Amino acid sequence: MAADLHEGGVRVLVVDDSAVARGMIVSQLSRDSGIKVVGEAENGVEALKKTLDLKPDLITIDIQMPMMDGLCAIEQIMARNPLPILVLTSLEDADTAFAALSKGALEVMEKPRVGRPFIFLSGKVKALAGVRVPASLGRMQTIPGRRYRGGRETPSPAGPSRGVVAIASSMGGPRALSLILSTLPADLNAPVLVAQHMSEGFTDSMVQWLDRSSRIAVHSAVNGETVCPGRVYVSPSEQNMSVSRTGRIVLSDRRGMDIYRPCCDVLLESVAEVYGSSAIGVILTGMGNDGAEGMSRIREAGGVTIAQDESTSAVFGMPKAAIGKGCISIVLPLDKISAEIVKRLWIGLPAMPSTCGSTSK
Repeated sequence: MAADLHEGGVRVLVVDDSAVARGMIVSQLSRDSGIKVVGEAENGVEALKKTLDLKPDLITIDIQMPMMDGLCAIEQIMARNPLPILVLTSLEDADTAFAALSKGALEVMEKPRVGRPFIFLSGKVKALAGVRVPASLGRMQTIPGRRYRGGRETPSPAGPSRGVVAIASSMGGPRALSLILSTLPADLNAPVLVAQHMSEGFTDSMVQWLDRSSRIAVHSAVNGETVCPGRVYVSPSEQNMSVSRTGRIVLSDRRGMDIYRPCCDVLLESVAEVYGSSAIGVILTGMGNDGAEGMSRIREAGGVTIAQDESTSAVFGMPKAAIGKGCISIVLPLDKISAEIVKRLWIGLPAMPSTCGSTSK
């Protein structure tokens, strides 16, 4: 749902300990007549005070700062005055930046730097400013993946797969994925394929963050590898991911028509074609309509289609578009989706043969 923004445009507080970085961010945002930078802060303590005093619609914040770092600041801001927070940080801090999502931040992007301004920053800020953030958003809990001295408990790849799970997500998606993956069982007898819209350079850090809380292995997809039960394959943002008829990952260059990176429809449509009625498609929080056509193909092929409900979506655009096409089997709150996936896999889908063990095309 859209926030009640001020008539003067989206009011933004820019937080970064670097005066140069703040200047670049302010300069880019100020070019948009729909955005008004109402203040700047150089550390978390100052950010918290100015948030309460200036009441911005959105905050951009870095992670590494003196006195109070970005993680602590986000946690305190979300506890006192919940509002949309966009983390702008360097790729070197990407691992830490994803921890900010657990504290309540909505999105992570690389901050503009000399020689590389970020032309999509204004659009991202305006999109996030329209998100109504509940106080509970910063208190999302995941169930830590169980660890063993010999490594994570994973199922043998020799067993039969009972289908495939394909997940499409965008704005607010990393947090949603974290909750779903952390509550899937270690013996999940199906592969999970994920297309999450992500800024270039941040996918690997997101994958590592997701892997730490998951009972099943999460990794960035590799072209030509065979999909196996009990593993999660995440598409890189720089390429589109699909699956071949032989059950192998195919990474391809983005098409000229693709607005989003990676394209969720490419993944979902291939899953519908290869797995048919043994596919489970899941569409999560996000802006736009990417994934709606792919979910429709899965439904037409006889597969199960699940959409995250409006009350738990940071942005209801993608699930709403799919629901509007009439291709969704069931609409569920986020915390019910993993249980539904397990139920459908073990009760409602036929067995599929496993072809694990090969990475050749």
